[in-house]
Order: sequence, then C-alpha cells, then structure tokens
Amino acid sequence: MSAAALPAGSPSPAGAPRSVVVVGAGLAGLTAAVELAERGVRVTVLEARERVGGRARGVEVAPGRWIDAGAAYLGDRHTALHALLATCDLKTAPTEMAGASRFALGADGAPEATVEGRFPPLNAVALGDLFERLEELAAAVRPDAPWLTPDAERLDALTAADWAERELSHPDARLFFPLFLGEMMAADPAKVSVLHMAFYLRSGGGLRYLNAFAGGAQQDRVAGGAHRLCERLARRLLAADGVLRTAEPVLSVEESGGAVTVRTPDGSYRAEAAVVAVPPLLADAIGYRPELPARRAGARTGRGCAVKVSLVFPEPVWRAYGLSGWSVNAAGPLLSTVDDTPPEGSPGVLTGFVTGAEAHRYAALPAAEQREAAFAQARRLFPMLPEPVGFHLTDWVNEPWSRGCYAALFGPGDWSALGPALTAPHGRVRFAGTETSTEFFGLLEGAVRSGHRAAAELLNS
Repeated sequence: MSAAALPAGSPSPAGAPRSVVVVGAGLAGLTAAVELAERGVRVTVLEARERVGGRARGVEVAPGRWIDAGAAYLGDRHTALHALLATCDLKTAPTEMAGASRFALGADGAPEATVEGRFPPLNAVALGDLFERLEELAAAVRPDAPWLTPDAERLDALTAADWAERELSHPDARLFFPLFLGEMMAADPAKVSVLHMAFYLRSGGGLRYLNAFAGGAQQDRVAGGAHRLCERLARRLLAADGVLRTAEPVLSVEESGGAVTVRTPDGSYRAEAAVVAVPPLLADAIGYRPELPARRAGARTGRGCAVKVSLVFPEPVWRAYGLSGWSVNAAGPLLSTVDDTPPEGSPGVLTGFVTGAEAHRYAALPAAEQREAAFAQARRLFPMLPEPVGFHLTDWVNEPWSRGCYAALFGPGDWSALGPALTAPHGRVRFAGTETSTEFFGLLEGAVRSGHRAAAELLNS
C-alpha cells in the first residue's frame, strides 16, 4: 500500500485532477499536498488545529532548543522519511543512549537494579521465550494484507491479554509483556487484537529492529524536532501557490457533479478530488456523501494510549553518574524514561512515557498532581536530580484532533472488518495517514509513504 514519490517540478499527467483539497496538515497530508502542488495541482489544505504537524509536535525547552512532544524517532530503513528530510534540508541527530539503565520492576516502584544495556534484570530464559513467541506471530502475518493471514480470524478475535494469559506461564514474562507493548505501541493488551500486535511488529521491521536504538527504528531523531519537517513542507506548499488554512475542522466531504465539496464551519471548498489524511477515528467522524461503503474505524478501534512528560533540568546530571536516562518501571506513572537532551548538550531533558491503561488514569489527574507524581518517580529512579526548571506534558489520549498517539489501536475484529477498505478510494476521495500504510504502520515513515501513495493515485488516475 505504498508508492514512490514522483519527480517534483514536472507537470501533472493528463487526466490527473487540476485541484485537490487535503484534509489534515500532519506529515501524511503535507507530503501528499506538496507532491501534488509541485506537479502543478491547485491544492488547499484544511487543518483543525492552529498549527501544522498533527502528531508531530515540538516543545521549546530553552531559547532555540526543541524536543519532540509527539512522534520522534527514525532509523536507517525509513528511506522515504530520510529522502524527504534531505529535500527539506534537515538533518538527524543520534539518540543518546550511553550509560547504564535503571529498572524498577517491583510492586513498590523502588529502583531494583542498575545494569549496563537495556535488557531487564528478569529471567532471561522467560523473556527469550516471550520474544521468540512474538517473533513467530509477526513472521506469520501477511504484511500487505493482515486480514488474509493464515488463521487471521482466530488471531483477530483474541486480545493480546488473552494471548498472554494462555501462552505466558513465567511471572517475569507476564510482568514484562504489558510494559513492552506499552513502549512499542502505546497499547493496553486488553484492547488490541493479537493480529494487530503481530502486524505492528512485522510492519515496523520486526521486534528487534523496532526495539533497538543503535541500528534500529529509534536510532535517530530529526535535529530540532520532527515538527520542523512539517513546517518546511508547509512553506514548500505555499511557495508552490498552495493554500493552507488552520483552525478549520472539516465537517463533510460531498461528491457530486464531477467534483468534491469539502465543508467546514467557515465555508466550503470545491475541487476535483480530495485526500483525507487524518487518523481513522477522525476520518470516521466526517460526513460523506455518498456514504462510505465501509467505516474507517470500528466500535473497538481505540486511541493510542500515550501521555508524554518531559522534565527539564539545567544539565543532564544523570550522565555524570554513568546513567543513560533510560528506565523501565512496573509502576506508573512513568513506565519508561529516556534522555531527550537536545544535541547541543543542554538543557537536560528526561522524558517519560505514560502508556496503556496507566495513560488514562494519569491523564485524569489535576495538573499539579501530574507534575508531582512524575517528578517524585523520576527522583526515585535518579536521586541526583535537582528541582526541574521546566515541565511539559502532552496528553495525546484526550487530544481532540488526534484521538491518541502513537497510532490508532485496532481491537478484536478490526482488521477483518476494516483492513480491506483502509486505502480503497471512495469516488474522488483518497485516504492517507500512517494507519493506512502497511509499511511502518504507526511511524513517521508510514505517514510519509501513505502521502506519496495518495498523491500518486491521484496523479496517475
């Protein structure tokens, strides 16, 4: 479900639409919009937020120094993203992981171990068995069409929690499994199907690649933040005579008389085609005429369960103690932490991930309690921490124009019901977004590839 980017600057092929409305100014929508505009198509992009970027959001932690409050990481296999960064004159910076890791895997949340590397101080045989079972599941999935996987119906009916209850006998494997799934997918095991879990791992390049920093999917970050890529794309759109309208959510997409009319609270926009590039839960909330033959989300399609918390300090003091800033924790709110210090070396930023069921609980706390709980846990993990000089929280669970992050979570039955229609055109409407990519689903790379695919479908139509 992907297509290569088409050469910029050349005219659009005969028969391609002369005008297109793109719904959503995230990475997928902007990729499609720029590709179309630079081929001579008149493009209007409509975005509900007051900013571009979608699930890529930057936070300024010191003058001119930014971190990612949303999507962040990329690896060497993310070729479409690397190519797009090059055309936008943006660089990458390596993820800093030098030093020992901290693990707090007891019920009381107290640190239990400081170890070199990232392998948790649990039974190695039990965790090895867990990872082998997950790799076997992933290897059996058809990445291009998960719903056609052998035994797909059974795998799509089971939740990941059901699978763990049946397959994992060792207490260490049972303890670590939900922590792993939260880190990888921002998922509660009780809410996603086994088929979705296995597909996510396969789509992303396999368990080992997804989980790795050096040589893996988390090897690098966009220097200055992933949001900069979306800002550069927005500039290219405007330079190609495109139109970008923010704070304008789309209510309906209507096709009649050989054209598409996209309506917002502020007006209507008529074009020869449209690209809807928003997450499935948002795409499903738009009114379509004629109606969609299949919904974009089901009753059990969930929001990616993630709250991202960043504590800012004058310096990354943990490095002086031989620590990487990485931790994994059985008790919340911070189920993992990572050193998010900008490449310049200051200020020191320790970012925590609150995922799965814990994300819903934490997101419901008052703001003062959120800060207090996050710092109290960070100081238990890293006792040398001074008082933070900054605190930044992004609640993706309740963000109205994302409805979750990292990506939508497909529950039991979703792939069987929704999969065949995820990228199917609807008249003059095409769909994009990382959830429509079976390559690197849920990642920045998946978003870019989906944007290229949607643009290519229209230019070659």
